[in-house]
Amino acid sequence: MDAELFPRERTQVAPGAVHVPGWLAADSQGELLDACREWARPPAGLRTVRTPGGGTMTARQVCLGRHWYPYGYARTVVDGDGAPVKPFPGWLGELGRRAVLETLGEPPEPYDIALINFYEAEARMGMHRDSDEKSDAPVVSLSLGDTCVFRFGNTGTRTRPYTDVELRSGDLFVFGGPSRLAYHGVPRVYAGTGPPELGLAGRLNITLRVSGL
Repeated sequence: MDAELFPRERTQVAPGAVHVPGWLAADSQGELLDACREWARPPAGLRTVRTPGGGTMTARQVCLGRHWYPYGYARTVVDGDGAPVKPFPGWLGELGRRAVLETLGEPPEPYDIALINFYEAEARMGMHRDSDEKSDAPVVSLSLGDTCVFRFGNTGTRTRPYTDVELRSGDLFVFGGPSRLAYHGVPRVYAGTGPPELGLAGRLNITLRVSGL
């Protein structure tokens, strides 16, 4: 929102975890959304993720660079249509590197994988850790569309202490260092809160990682 009474400020949520509101400008959000729509098309497109216990995640996902499945990575969509995973574009990697430099001041490693989650109004994400990578490079998270509650916890347990952060379209969240393996999740999405000019019903979360593979 450009006309907020109290503009949101950059916040260090925990050591190594930084939230930057409005990091992506409106035109950059539109360009990233257009790319996500292309990546979501089959083959190797948007899919429902099945959990080891036989359930399904409510947020749907598409991967770039390498395909994530519980609990590993593959070159093909092993739990879907079996197609080769779509390539990870260099420009997206540069975006990730810039995000790390601007938030943590670290010389970033080359990013090579992305997990893109699409949340409809009732979708949620339980508390989990991003621990299937062989690298401890920071995770870069970008939000498009509807606002959500992003719950950022601790490295030892899925329960408290945690901090709830409101992530809006264009926001950046980076977590690395001592917070790299913190539990985190999305307990709520606020339907219809995205920028109308973006033309997205729902929320997209683009998560960039270094596989170390």
